[in-house]
Amino acid sequence: MVMYAAYAARIDRDEPLNGLELGERPAPQAPPGWAVVDVRAASLNHHDLWSLRGVGLGEDALPMILGCDAAGVDADGNEVVLHSVIGQTGHGVGPDEPRSLLTERYHGTFAEQVAVPAWNVLPKPKELTFEEAACLPTAWLTAYRMLFTHAGVRPGDSVLVQGAGGGVATAAIVLGAAAGLRMYATSRDEGKRRRAEDLGAEAAVEPGTRLPRRVDAVLETVGAATWSHSVKSLSPGGTLVISGATSGPNPPAGELQRIFFLELKVVGSTMGSKEELAGLLNFCAAKGVRPVIDTVLPLDRAPEGFAKMAGGDLFGKVVLTP
Repeated sequence: MVMYAAYAARIDRDEPLNGLELGERPAPQAPPGWAVVDVRAASLNHHDLWSLRGVGLGEDALPMILGCDAAGVDADGNEVVLHSVIGQTGHGVGPDEPRSLLTERYHGTFAEQVAVPAWNVLPKPKELTFEEAACLPTAWLTAYRMLFTHAGVRPGDSVLVQGAGGGVATAAIVLGAAAGLRMYATSRDEGKRRRAEDLGAEAAVEPGTRLPRRVDAVLETVGAATWSHSVKSLSPGGTLVISGATSGPNPPAGELQRIFFLELKVVGSTMGSKEELAGLLNFCAAKGVRPVIDTVLPLDRAPEGFAKMAGGDLFGKVVLTP
């Protein structure tokens, strides 16, 4: 049995899209404790682009079907969402296997079917479409964990999100506003600043601009380019939560004095747990929160979606439908 898929055929660190191919791949087989899901929608993440550059994906694992996120239908006809972290608890892979994301060790979701441990399958709320649900397990889950597990904020507190437009940043603005937080955002693009305000940001400004007030937490995915602004924007005792560094991982050390003198907290955050994904799904269903979708494309137009993401020409998620 074969199926149509988008996969990494080669690693190209300089021109990653050169390694992306479309075509037939073997349909997945489910070992004991695993489930095969018919994919109805899958969303792109920067992780997929980094995979084509060889980050977390070695030549020996090629060809590898890409895609971390998906919603679909299981063998019993249930509508489901997939948690994309494999080996987090040992379910389906044994207790000694290191944690990984789909596409690092196991084939991903840019295909007609995908196999995952049965433990990784969650019910899809009926309130969410397949396309909406497919946006949640990576970028939106990352934002949910940053805000509600690590930032230490509560309704009425203020949060700055650096780099509005990216998947995690967009999710954080929407989730924070829905939870009663005062959200601020930055972007170099005027259109993205307007979109951020439309989504619930109290103000969206150019990077480096002084905010109307110091904030209780900053969510940082940009890295070196915005680090200094992030630290200077925090109130005493505030928290800086980092889940990425798209502009570079080595910020200047000039803010260390401010960090210790104001007793700021710097917290790393990666993805989220299955329980947090269940909480995110319930939050979206209960509060009417919906992921921001930039574009929905059929799977055979996946290269267009990759190019759009690589060029930063998007606001929200790109979704592929097999």
